[in-house]
Amino acid sequence: MPSSSTINTIGYPFIELDAVDSTNNYAFDKLQANLAAHGTAFFAHAQTAGKGQRGKVWNTEKGSNIILSVILDTSFISIHQQFLLSVAVALGTYDFYSKYADNETKIKWPNDIYWRDSKAGGILIESNIKTNSSGGKVWKWAVVGLGININQTNFPKHLVNPVSLKKITGKNYNPILLANELCDCLQKRFGELKKGSFKKQLKEYNSHLYKLHQPVRLKKKNVSFNCVIEGVNANGELMVSGASQESFVWGEVEWQLK
Repeated sequence: MPSSSTINTIGYPFIELDAVDSTNNYAFDKLQANLAAHGTAFFAHAQTAGKGQRGKVWNTEKGSNIILSVILDTSFISIHQQFLLSVAVALGTYDFYSKYADNETKIKWPNDIYWRDSKAGGILIESNIKTNSSGGKVWKWAVVGLGININQTNFPKHLVNPVSLKKITGKNYNPILLANELCDCLQKRFGELKKGSFKKQLKEYNSHLYKLHQPVRLKKKNVSFNCVIEGVNANGELMVSGASQESFVWGEVEWQLK
């Protein structure tokens, strides 16, 4: 029997799967069938239809990387404050990756993990929203999907700037052990969030922000422009200087990376 200290812990139970279409889809199916609850983690060795941000496909080599989805009870977070969870998850993932890849690890808005100018991993948070008895909307659950490059060294040519821990360090790792460690890091940051530490977390998130106070090139619709990244505010908006507007919501602009 599980102890009372593990029942509500992220990564318990930890369910290992050979192959699925998407760990996020699999987690949602189990959640809706009442076969999974807060903390449940689903790890897959292979994913045939992985999902990335903005409808993109997440490509990954079988058995080489972390393909993980965790279920979180988000009922304590307002539906209008979903960025709070994004910050906590990004910090947990940063904590994990930077332990191995050093302080050149960064968080690229909104929540990709970068090492120098290369993408090391991505985070996709999908929500389960319910209507309460008074007709209001409640953010009941979130399924957090994490794809982290660990041992893969050959990537599809259409990916512009991928990197993995093995390419950084030259070492091989056990993805399952690292996925469990990642769950521990997420648990720490999620626990902080539940205790009301969002302001502190947002400050830390910004301290690790990719290209902070540096010039970048962004694209809105069909127009590309230069600006300087000034940080991310509590609403999850990217703050910039030197552009025709001072902030952008997620999905409004694209990064123009080499």
